[in-house]
Amino acid sequence: MSRIRPAAVMILAAGAGTRMKSATPKVLHPIAGRSLVGHALTAAAQLDPERIVVVVRHEKERVAAHIHEIAPNALLADQDEIPGTGRAVYCGLSALDATAVAAQVAAGAVGDTAVLDTQVEGAIVVTSGDVPLVDAELLGQLLDAHANAGAAVTVLSAQVDDPTGYGRIVRDAGSGEVVEIVEHKDASQEQREIDEINSGIYVFDAAALRGAVAQLDQNNAQGEMYLPDVIAIARREGGRIHPFIAPDAGSVEGVNDRVQLAQLGRIMNDRIVEHWMREGVTVVDPTTTWIDADVHLAPDVTILPGTQLHGETQIASGATVGPDTTLTDVQVGAGASVIRTHGSKSIIDEDATVGPFSYLRPGTHLGADGKIGAFVETKNASIGAHSKVPHLSYVGDASIGEYSNIGAATIFVNFDGVDKHHSTIGSHARIGSDNSLIAPVNIGDGAYTGAGAVIRRDVPAGALGRNSSPQQVVEGWVLKRRPGTPSAAAAHEALRSNDDGLSEGARAERAAANETEGES
Repeated sequence: MSRIRPAAVMILAAGAGTRMKSATPKVLHPIAGRSLVGHALTAAAQLDPERIVVVVRHEKERVAAHIHEIAPNALLADQDEIPGTGRAVYCGLSALDATAVAAQVAAGAVGDTAVLDTQVEGAIVVTSGDVPLVDAELLGQLLDAHANAGAAVTVLSAQVDDPTGYGRIVRDAGSGEVVEIVEHKDASQEQREIDEINSGIYVFDAAALRGAVAQLDQNNAQGEMYLPDVIAIARREGGRIHPFIAPDAGSVEGVNDRVQLAQLGRIMNDRIVEHWMREGVTVVDPTTTWIDADVHLAPDVTILPGTQLHGETQIASGATVGPDTTLTDVQVGAGASVIRTHGSKSIIDEDATVGPFSYLRPGTHLGADGKIGAFVETKNASIGAHSKVPHLSYVGDASIGEYSNIGAATIFVNFDGVDKHHSTIGSHARIGSDNSLIAPVNIGDGAYTGAGAVIRRDVPAGALGRNSSPQQVVEGWVLKRRPGTPSAAAAHEALRSNDDGLSEGARAERAAANETEGES
């Protein structure tokens, strides 16, 4: 990390990103659980600058709303109709200076007449909102190089096999210092042979930047104000231009289309997975495991193939997740097991088991050593320690105590068509299979319910809730009502050949069937 604190980090996020062919602004497309501009803001914040400013223009309301949500202290600067990165930096610097003035006036340090003398001073880092692999470590190295060189401008460059489309770093043949940066469209054939490219990331001395951007023009192939033209201006005015070659050229690559979005997403995921493996996490198949940047894994976690961990998911030591599991903002306790499960905004306590084929919706909390089994869906459900919902059930808007068991195919009927209602099951309760619990209903500690029950009223502690309607058997119904069907043929054959255990009515039916067969 840098030994100096930058005065500001400026993030350029004004471009339209037309090659993305998307209704979503380019900088809002996600990689590893963060937007592209979110990655830039994270790296910027880790440098601990005095201020962060983001320059916006295309779909600025949407971009600004997102930035306010994830980085509420960041400043926003609107780029005007004049195109180019140089103009974007001019607008960003104006916003920084205006904020500095406002802060000084508010503190009573200057009066309104001293505004022009109150400007940002020190190092300003300029980066882009579409370079997600540029992290705080790389920006810190760039800041160190800038401070050590005493430069007016430090340029982050990279050496690549194919520099087509990139601005070229033109160096002095004798000193090796940067003379200028020439955009590809404006470069001569000789300059296009240069393999050192401009990343678009810089550290500027604020005063040098302020003087240079005021001199930019649009006399170039694209009719834009180029930020790289600041290099030649600053050098002409006696400033030193220091180059810093990125240790990994791939780290400065930007996203311009969906192909690059996927490519950089894979690179970032590989880095994240490798990081956690080196921290003591077992990832059985890194190629099918996806982990977002804000996920946290403890040592001795095991991640099985086909697992995706999103958002701020946290997995404690000794837990096993997967295979084929997707968790978003889920907390998994120590020693827990989560198999073939889709879950979001839920909590799974230590030594609990979930799955396979479970669906944990927001608000689910499974207690220690509890169980949510196969083909179970939960929502807004608190399931106490050691309690089990083993299979084929829906638990919605419910509280279940400790050591209780919910029988197979039990449904918490929580919606009356207008409102949702809550049900409470006590501790050590036993809910029979194929129950419908009509909310709101309370079942007390130690209570039981019978199989197939529809529970509409509260069941006190220690009581049995059941439905007492007797089973009815109508013998011979199939032969009378479904003649000619395969079922009738099977019943007919059974009645002809076997009268063991048959009731008098069944024997009569069999006799009638035989008589009918004889007549035919």
